[in-house]
Amino acid sequence: MSEITDLVVIEKTNALAVFTNQEQLDPLIEAIEKEARSLVPDLSTKKGRDAIASMAHKVARSKTYIDNAGKDLVAELKALPKQIDESRRLVRERLDALKDEVRRPLTEWEAEQERIKAEEAMNAMHAEALVMNENIDLQRAIQYESDHEMALLMNEKIDREREEARQKAEQAKREHEERIKREAEEKVRREADEAAKREIEAAAAREREATLAKERAEREAKELAEKAERDRIEAEQRAEREKKEAAEKAERDKQQAIAEEQRKAHEEAERIKRENEQKEQARLAEEKRIKDEEARRAADKEHRKTINNKALQDLIAAGVPEECAKLCITEIAKGNITAISINY
Repeated sequence: MSEITDLVVIEKTNALAVFTNQEQLDPLIEAIEKEARSLVPDLSTKKGRDAIASMAHKVARSKTYIDNAGKDLVAELKALPKQIDESRRLVRERLDALKDEVRRPLTEWEAEQERIKAEEAMNAMHAEALVMNENIDLQRAIQYESDHEMALLMNEKIDREREEARQKAEQAKREHEERIKREAEEKVRREADEAAKREIEAAAAREREATLAKERAEREAKELAEKAERDRIEAEQRAEREKKEAAEKAERDKQQAIAEEQRKAHEEAERIKRENEQKEQARLAEEKRIKDEEARRAADKEHRKTINNKALQDLIAAGVPEECAKLCITEIAKGNITAISINY
């Protein structure tokens, strides 16, 4: 018997079979039972009582020994998956590193080609933007020169119209004054002739009437002169107002024309600014779209690589030789295998 229990021994190499096979576990228990029951109890002597106690202690130690052996086996079995996973991780890391090392020249070459393409596209966009800016600057210069010439022509036209209005106002004033003067003179002359005739015809009989008529004529003449003066003053004032109003209207028209040209120039500048901003936004959006597309392709490529590597490891773990597994993954990914595909 073993020095540990004196009743049972479980070899480490045979422990799994003992605890998983009833046919091997039963004989161990039966051997302990047979050995323990072979003792003839003798309670009459101290030696007999010690023998009983010793056998019971051996049975208890055997129970503890078997239980601990099973516990140790369970611990070893629980650690086994971790050891296997660690070995798998080591294989993945080292072979992934080896794969990246082998492919690095091709990867760097592909990245350089992508960079060259992106740089060429950016240079083309930059050249196009420069041409567009030159065209816009040229159009703006032509439009500014045209607007400037139009404004000068408008100023000359307004000045001519103002001068013509002033001359017309002065002419109207002179004509009005002359007409008032002629009418007043004719009226005075007619009334004087009539009064003289009346005075001659009624001189004898109506001296007093003649005197009154004379006084009335003088008064009326004075009133007519005063009215003529008032009319003249009013005509001058009206002509001055008309002249002033015509000048103010001409000035307003000029200012409105200038303001309209300035408004059009401002709107054109704003339109050009909006077009430039829209072009810049379109350029930035295109740059973002290109970057997003590149990031998406890189992520999709990395995702497919991860899925392919996982499938490769699963095939190898299932017992497929590595070269055969690589060939299978490659052909399936290319779509060369009927009714079989990889879900990415």
